[in-house]
Amino acid sequence: MAVTLQQILLAPDIRPRVVDDCHTLVDQEVAEKSGVSGTAVKVAYKTVNAFMPGHVRHMVAVMLPEMVDQLEPYWAEFCASGGSGFGDFLAKRGEEVSQALLSVTDARAAASGRATIIKAYGTVRGSAGRHVEAALPRVGDLVLKYAPS
Repeated sequence: MAVTLQQILLAPDIRPRVVDDCHTLVDQEVAEKSGVSGTAVKVAYKTVNAFMPGHVRHMVAVMLPEMVDQLEPYWAEFCASGGSGFGDFLAKRGEEVSQALLSVTDARAAASGRATIIKAYGTVRGSAGRHVEAALPRVGDLVLKYAPS
């Protein structure tokens, strides 16, 4: 039986490093955005960081278990397939995986009582699927970094 993502990524000694790596991944993805939707993402990200320093890192930590839950079925399928590149595996299912992950952020945004956060999220949600899809190879690489060989 394959090791679950919860066992891999949420182990007490591993989880803080995964949170750090996820936060770095978000920073990198935002920094690399371009065009109109990229500018909207950068403005929203800067707004959140300006009004609530540390909020993005905090939310990464808070949402990590839910994100892992959303990735778990893909991880199980990947392990069963004997594949070697989880990022490629995720990218081939890009729209489906991105919508699964965005279901977590959608629920968080809907439950937020912070108008600034809700507004910032609303400005980027329309293009979020594309942005998440673009990040999937890095997400897969991050998972494999912690997966047992």
